Amino acid sequence: MSDFSNSPLLDQIQSPDDLKKLEIAQLAKLAQEVRDVLINSLSNTGGHLGPNLGVVELSIALHHVFESPSDKFLFDVSHQGYVHKMLTGRAKKIDTIRQYKGLNGFLLRTESEHDCYGAGHAGTALSAALGMASARDLKGENNHVVAVAGDAAFTCGPTLEALNNMAQTTKRCIVILNDNEWSIDRNVGALAKYFNDLQTHSIYSGIREKASQFVEKIGGTTVKKFAQKIERNAKNMLVPNVIFEKFGMRYFGPIDGHDLPLLLKTLDYLKKQEEPVILHIITEKGRGYQPALDKPGKFHGLGPYKIEDGSTASGAPTFSELFGRAVTDFAKKDEKITAITAAMPGGTKLEIFKEEMNERYFDVGIAEEHAALFACGHASQGLRPFLAIYSTFMQRAYDMIIHDMALQKLPVRLCMDRGGLSGDDGPTHHGLFDIGYLRHVPGIVHMQPKDEDEFIDMLWTMANYDEGPIAIRYPRGNGPGAPIKDEPAILEIGKAEVLQEGSDVCLIPLGTMMELALEAKTELEAKGLSVTLINPRWIKPLDAECLSRLAASSKVVCTFEDHVLANGFGASIIELLHDRKINTQVERIGWPDQFVEHGKPDILREKHGLTSAAALEKILQYFPS
Repeated sequence: MSDFSNSPLLDQIQSPDDLKKLEIAQLAKLAQEVRDVLINSLSNTGGHLGPNLGVVELSIALHHVFESPSDKFLFDVSHQGYVHKMLTGRAKKIDTIRQYKGLNGFLLRTESEHDCYGAGHAGTALSAALGMASARDLKGENNHVVAVAGDAAFTCGPTLEALNNMAQTTKRCIVILNDNEWSIDRNVGALAKYFNDLQTHSIYSGIREKASQFVEKIGGTTVKKFAQKIERNAKNMLVPNVIFEKFGMRYFGPIDGHDLPLLLKTLDYLKKQEEPVILHIITEKGRGYQPALDKPGKFHGLGPYKIEDGSTASGAPTFSELFGRAVTDFAKKDEKITAITAAMPGGTKLEIFKEEMNERYFDVGIAEEHAALFACGHASQGLRPFLAIYSTFMQRAYDMIIHDMALQKLPVRLCMDRGGLSGDDGPTHHGLFDIGYLRHVPGIVHMQPKDEDEFIDMLWTMANYDEGPIAIRYPRGNGPGAPIKDEPAILEIGKAEVLQEGSDVCLIPLGTMMELALEAKTELEAKGLSVTLINPRWIKPLDAECLSRLAASSKVVCTFEDHVLANGFGASIIELLHDRKINTQVERIGWPDQFVEHGKPDILREKHGLTSAAALEKILQYFPS
């Protein structure tokens, strides 16, 4: 449990009303207590430490100035919502964050009345906030709506679309641009450079400071208006075309996002404005913890760590690390190979490619749709792009996969990390839907490896496949530890691997679900049953002849998949056997038709029946003793 013995102020905060009773000097002390508890608690559970350390003062200021839950706070992505949770009665539970039945790592509407909007993907806050502001206006209410978005969110299409509609839709909405130059990795592109220019323009900063001092000294409405005019003109002269004012929003900043008195005064002023406004604050990701400041990418989100130096446990290479290493090595042999990611070089481990093959590495920022189309452009010109995006984020590029890749038969290589359960991250990050949204797309090839060696073979097969889009899904974390051959092999598209033939039960586990199938196989054979075991490899195209033949010679087929059962791999086996008039019974092991909560994979698999015991129960009903 978190130690609150050194947190006398935080221990008193059961709701935002308690926060409002504190003096400014106490708020600064509270900020330090919050940081200490975060650093201590997350060292045991892991989580998004860096982003939350960066918004401590902002979160305190928001709850001090506004009235949650009547006033609405929307945090883009919401991975930086831990402090908000602590200030709204959940501080004592912070050590349960991302743990089964504990606090969710993102905002969750069902968790608290103060979480007005859930999230987990970037770019949603401004559009949702604008919708809430519009609804408030239609209902004749008077509450405030505040959207907090990092600078990386402004590379997202939805964010820019919301800005385009802001001024014409509502007269009152507050947007806070939390600018720390980082999303998960360092931000890229023209907007990132633009925000940096706003931060660092010394002449603008100097004139703004003098105008502010002038207002403080003289006071009065006329003088304030004059100072505001000076400020606006200074921005137009020295930092031309402040982009937000071109969208019809009044721009304020940039200001120090860790200066609590300044934040309180500024927010109190902005809540009185009858126009959409944007406040640009500058913060440090990881503020107050040196290891997080030194390695903001690592401390964006990580597992348990040692408080003394921030070190984490290391082990066998993950699938992500194997991917980054393999594709980089392939690119050294093939000058046509390029690598593309959407602000995830660390998560996808394309940081290896970036370091060694930088001229063919492309990070487009949090813009998955653009990344997919950009990859199509590469493919159309004879290059061999590897597009590495988490399964859950590839959902955003779905239209491009159908309309641009598949329809035009462009050989983009879709590399879907976190295919399957993503454990502690919860329902926004589980990759449980990609089979369903890809398997009906005409002409696409989709696969999943059972182990590390087959993974490298599949990546090599992708590198040498130029007939159209080809996809691979692979899980978070490590595989079973299979040794990897010195040289990869090209696999035959649509050819399954038969590991054992039997006559009673046919087990068809997809990918790393092989482990469960092997456990079930051992138990079934101990009961005297003859077992067929198939590694299907291919989700599409299926090895129809092999699967049909072996299914027909068995009394029951059991499929295993780390995916929802609805429209999943098992469903494709049922369709295949039905179309071929094969009457063998099919049982399926996979995730239910619901959004799966967060928690350790073993706990969630046990709860939802993704176990060898559950498979045995389903299979043995066909073999009464």
